[in-house]
Amino acid sequence: MKMRDYLIAALEGYKIKLNETQLNQLDTYYKLLVEWNEKINLTAITDPQGVAVKHFADSLSVFNYLDIPQNARLIDVGTGAGFPGIVLKIARPDINLTLLDSLKKRFLFLEALLNDLALEAEFVQGRAEEYGQDLDMRESYDLVVSRAVAQLNTLSEYCLPFARLSGRFVAFKGGACENEVAAAKRAIQTLGGKLIKIHSFELPNNGGARNLVEIEKINPTPDKYPRPNGKIKSKPL
Repeated sequence: MKMRDYLIAALEGYKIKLNETQLNQLDTYYKLLVEWNEKINLTAITDPQGVAVKHFADSLSVFNYLDIPQNARLIDVGTGAGFPGIVLKIARPDINLTLLDSLKKRFLFLEALLNDLALEAEFVQGRAEEYGQDLDMRESYDLVVSRAVAQLNTLSEYCLPFARLSGRFVAFKGGACENEVAAAKRAIQTLGGKLIKIHSFELPNNGGARNLVEIEKINPTPDKYPRPNGKIKSKPL
């Protein structure tokens, strides 16, 4: 089966419905991902079913649980190969997307990808804890998303400063994340957030257990957060 066939099957029952143009864009995404992955390390998953389910369908699961407003400002923190940010942009071209990552070589891939997809996004190369103190970016996004591999208390300090009041931060997590979420409650509260819900589900085609941890920004993040990276790691909230 082709990647798009796996994807169409995986999205059966999803709220988001993709048209032919969007399916073609995701097909282009897949082909470029595999091509560039031979030159730079973007993902360990390159088989058609794995990309369709564990990258594309996983990213699109956000739409099953959140109503993202029209023309929303969205930042993908630690975007890597563009998951979930670019997939969400393909599904909802009205989204104003910012991609944040520390590695320039990833942006070379993402620039080539967006050019082929005829989509636009803002690229920010640097560290989240530095740009979280940038007044042009701090507390200015409707939705902050991240699939970065970090404990939620640490990830919240990187991400929550970007969310505007009443905005959302959604962390993508694997199965059995309840203890991690419980351990992060103090950090979430300190940073101005409130845990709304853990959205738990199984990815199609035995793709595994997943969780979307939805956090609302209810208070401004205190000025001292995010702290420098060394302090975040040595003294996590």
